Amino acid sequence: MVSVEIELHNPSGLHLRPAGILCKAATKFQSHVAIRTADGTEVNAKSVLSVLSACIKNGDVITMICDGSDEAEALEDLRQVIQEGLGEL
Repeated sequence: MVSVEIELHNPSGLHLRPAGILCKAATKFQSHVAIRTADGTEVNAKSVLSVLSACIKNGDVITMICDGSDEAEALEDLRQVIQEGLGEL
């Protein structure tokens, strides 16, 4: 299992479109991928509804957690997708 803390710099937070981009990126990997919010809520990063339910806003610090055969590759790819702004920067 690998994880990294990332601060979200998305002007509108993780609303439908950026959540969809993140989920699409996560589903490319076999590993289990989760997002943990500052309050300890953990959601499946491969489910748009789960990601939306976490109510992640601009400036929030999240922890991306990947566990599985391609966990390192998944974590790096998702970190990059988030840092690039999820289509909004």
